[in-house]
Amino acid sequence: MNAPELIVALDVPAFEDARRVLDALDGLPIVYKVGFEAFCAYGDAIRDEIEQRRQTYFLDIKLHDIPNTVARAIRAVVRPGARIIDVHALGGSEMMQAAVEASEQRAAELGIDPPEIFAVTILTSIAPEDLRELGLTGGPGENAIRLAALARDARCSGVICSPQEVRDLKSFFGTDFKTLTPGIRPAESPHGDQKRVMTPREAREAGTDYIVVGRPILESADMRATAQAILRDLVPA
Repeated sequence: MNAPELIVALDVPAFEDARRVLDALDGLPIVYKVGFEAFCAYGDAIRDEIEQRRQTYFLDIKLHDIPNTVARAIRAVVRPGARIIDVHALGGSEMMQAAVEASEQRAAELGIDPPEIFAVTILTSIAPEDLRELGLTGGPGENAIRLAALARDARCSGVICSPQEVRDLKSFFGTDFKTLTPGIRPAESPHGDQKRVMTPREAREAGTDYIVVGRPILESADMRATAQAILRDLVPA
């Protein structure tokens, strides 16, 4: 079993805050997450900074719109440092396929490897009772598998899901269909607004490919030491 890759969420309000995180973690084998807050506030600056450091990022903008609009948005954000871009699986098969095709076409024009398109299944902040409120039948795992099947058939590289759903997804779709899991918290960290969580070691044992960690690193007195401890937990014994 390969070690999952660590994605560090740059969920901070200003570019200088994000650059301090990059400085603290410089040289570590990390992918960075550029989410809505960062993308809207200082997206060009932080992507330039990450690319200048020859590192890559997960552009977590969860696109969900009609297929043509999503395709145009994907073309606009494909860049050399963009490793992963996500869309909502609830946008449907045609939308996800349009995203994959746009990523491949734009990357070919730029002469770079295409970013992987991942599909969000059920957000880790969603509890079973929330699904009923939304009119979805079944539990989070059942919905995640149904949406993952759509994503796989649309040629997405994988799905974003709770770590608790990884084993079933790998069992259904095989190890080549990747999983990216937020909701990762070291054992001593509070859960915050995440409701379905695992520790880094538990996520590794479940077989996930990427884990996302934000506040436990960003709020640490020693960000580098905390990140290094998580990286050690991701290496199989």
